[in-house]
Amino acid sequence: MKILSITKLLKFRSVLQCGKNDRLSNKFSSSSSSWSNRPPPSSEMKGKVLCFTNENPIKVKGTRISVDDVCMVLGSGPLGPAIEDALNMFDEMPQPELVVGVIRKLKDVNTALQFFRWVERKTEQAHGPEAYNAILMLMARTRNLDHFEQIIEEMSVAGFGLSNNTCVELVARFVNSRKVREAFGIIESMRRFKFRPDFSAYTILIGALSASHECDLMLTLYHQMQELGYEVSIHLFTTLIRVFAKEGRIDAAHSLLDEMKSNSFNADLILYNICIDCFGKVGKVDIAWKFFHEMKAQGLVPDDVTYTSMIGVLCKAERLDEAIKLFEELDLNRNIPCVYAYNTMIMGYGSVGRFNEAYNLLERQKRRGSIPSVIAYNCILTCLGRKGKLEEALMIYEEMKKDAAPNLLTYNILIDMFCKAGELEAALKVQDSMKEAGMFPNIMTVNIMIDRLCKAQKLDEACSIFLGLDHKVCTPDTVTFCSLIDGLGRHGRVNDAYSLYETMLDSGQTPDVVVYTSLIRNFFKCGRKEDGHKIYKEMVHRGCSPDLMFLNAYMDCVFKVGETEKGRALFEEIKAQGLIPDVRSYSILIHGLVKAGFSKETYNLFYEMKEKGLHLDTRAYNTVIDGFCKSGKVNKAYQLLEEMKTKGLQPTVVTYGCVIDGLAKIDRLDEAYMLFEDAKSKGVDLNVVIYSSLIDGFGKVGRIDEAYLILEELMQKGLTANTFTWNCLLDALVKAEEIDEALVCFQNMKNLKCSPNEITYSIMINGLCMIRKFNKAFVFWQEMQRQGLKPNTITYTTMISGLAKAGNVLEAKGLFDRFMASGGAPDSGCYNAMIEGLSNADKAMDAYTLFEQARVKGCCIYSKTCVVLLDALHKADCLEQAAIVGAVLRKMAKSQHATRLP
Repeated sequence: MKILSITKLLKFRSVLQCGKNDRLSNKFSSSSSSWSNRPPPSSEMKGKVLCFTNENPIKVKGTRISVDDVCMVLGSGPLGPAIEDALNMFDEMPQPELVVGVIRKLKDVNTALQFFRWVERKTEQAHGPEAYNAILMLMARTRNLDHFEQIIEEMSVAGFGLSNNTCVELVARFVNSRKVREAFGIIESMRRFKFRPDFSAYTILIGALSASHECDLMLTLYHQMQELGYEVSIHLFTTLIRVFAKEGRIDAAHSLLDEMKSNSFNADLILYNICIDCFGKVGKVDIAWKFFHEMKAQGLVPDDVTYTSMIGVLCKAERLDEAIKLFEELDLNRNIPCVYAYNTMIMGYGSVGRFNEAYNLLERQKRRGSIPSVIAYNCILTCLGRKGKLEEALMIYEEMKKDAAPNLLTYNILIDMFCKAGELEAALKVQDSMKEAGMFPNIMTVNIMIDRLCKAQKLDEACSIFLGLDHKVCTPDTVTFCSLIDGLGRHGRVNDAYSLYETMLDSGQTPDVVVYTSLIRNFFKCGRKEDGHKIYKEMVHRGCSPDLMFLNAYMDCVFKVGETEKGRALFEEIKAQGLIPDVRSYSILIHGLVKAGFSKETYNLFYEMKEKGLHLDTRAYNTVIDGFCKSGKVNKAYQLLEEMKTKGLQPTVVTYGCVIDGLAKIDRLDEAYMLFEDAKSKGVDLNVVIYSSLIDGFGKVGRIDEAYLILEELMQKGLTANTFTWNCLLDALVKAEEIDEALVCFQNMKNLKCSPNEITYSIMINGLCMIRKFNKAFVFWQEMQRQGLKPNTITYTTMISGLAKAGNVLEAKGLFDRFMASGGAPDSGCYNAMIEGLSNADKAMDAYTLFEQARVKGCCIYSKTCVVLLDALHKADCLEQAAIVGAVLRKMAKSQHATRLP
């Protein structure tokens, strides 16, 4: 091979420019042996060489160059003055076939583009379509689309076509790399620049999108194919219909079926089978039945797949009688039993607990000469596991070994059952049996054990299994770590959960969004919200993108700890991330705002949900109804309750409770009671909260008898009235001045083992003070203190005022001082009662001190209080203080006189 260093090429070029080419051309045309004896290039230029071969030869003044020669120069470094000088050694203009050959051989798009542009400058001509297509093919090979739109825009302006091979290669390469979104973007860009994507490119991409369940993108491509005039095959219709049906988008699937028929396509057996399976799995059993009968009407004969799919659909919907009839129809016309149908029917019997029929079917299969497979037995074992029939499962397991050898799934089912039952030793024995059979526990086995033990709160045993793993034989995966991290966190061991998370990172495992959701939720649950926020930041830092489910969970945690503005910000972040808030997102936001006292915002958020076409479930309706009730829009809440019924959603006890409470609070008690009766007639299991709402409502308007009747009904139902219920009734009796009745109720409350709280004692003390039974009120006060209950502001002020009015000034003063020392803030009534009490007890200066204190705090001093204090100050010869009180009294009199003037 002839090798020429860049230094010599540059010298050669300078000689040519001086017209001294004859002598040098002879040198360069000398034999290869003369070159082989020359010294190697200097260290600075090592590697910077240009190779001459006989591939694609082009004569350049006696020198033959090739694609390899140019590629060698381009591969020696980034395109700059030195590389350009080397390329300029070739005096003849680069030919199109050379350019295309070089681009095809290069492995870097940027290098190819630099060469591409250099040739344009050198020749002062635009490239042909072959060169452009070569660049695009290189982009496909390297999956580098940085300059894709620039190239196809130039092609569009130049009027060049995009070859079919290039189009297909571009799409196929990205599809094979599982980058279907990028492949879709390629098609979109082609369309934007008026290119016609190839038919095969469309079908390849639609097939890939079907695996990713990207329904809308598939439909977009399908419509584009129609616009371009491509003939859509029944296979393509089948692909589209299957994906839409699986995703539960029944209307879209039906539309495609109708369109297929309007195009004179007749559904084949494969399409009917797919429709039966997909529509049935999303709960559209009647539609699946329609397809079954329709295919027979079309003259198609259902095959084993058709029957088995339809039987499976009917079993899943628990329409077992129809499934049995169809199974018998299939089995009657077959000499050899259809194993798949038998397995499906056995699973159907087992799923509804009809195990005797399942066993009989196994025996029937044997009688017909077909030995049941391990799949049939695993179906029964799975169903027995779901029903918790462990002993029966072990019997079937022993029976099974006569017909079929247990497989790994069999052992995993048994291990799962033992772990659910908390029998760890038995689960470990099954593991030993598995090893004896030549099978070793896989990571699925380990994950089952750890998950079940965590749920059974046997965390130490779960940790023991994890620590005992031989990582060379069975390496923990993301599910292993996630199960244990969540189990530890849920039971308060958040530090251990975080340590395991760090172990996961050290082992090279990448935590997914489920792990981060668990950590954040459990840190918040333990009251460590700052740590929860740090986990979120760490998640983002590690490049784990939050999904909608995660952001919903995080927002829920934030609202529950009272960080309302942070919760609002997270709702906006959902949109900023390009995600679409769902019903759950709105429900969390509304509930959080209602809890924080922003219930008036419920109305706008509800209509925003409606405008976005979100379908509210029962939980969402309950959240919105609660918000409407708390913001005073009870009529709207009532309308939503009725709307739920029309949409087939059954209102729950929460729904009724919110509306009944809302009506009771605005004194619409007859309507509340009618709704209460309606809920009972619908079989809704009403709780203590609803009864308490009615008792509170009737009590506040003085309808004590109705309140008593509701309390009686509550007890007859076997429910236990709680402290809030009794407080509602006691408050009603006190307000009606039925104090003796209230005392009886208070005693009954204690007899029924319902402990009074601070509010209960405050109600009783207030009632007794109202009828001037101050000594009795003080007894309740002392009892409250003995119970370890801390009086609130109302209790203090009521008791202080009562004692002062009763003449027990020393006790009142002592209580007042304790209240002030504890940071309490007496109200105007309390100050006036104390001032009058101290004045009547000949403690004029103490009373005056409180008088000045009350004025500084802005409390209202009554005129009667001023008169009593003034009299006491005169008696004590406190004339200066008396003058100040007199001035205040005169000022009050003038003010009152001014307000009476017309």
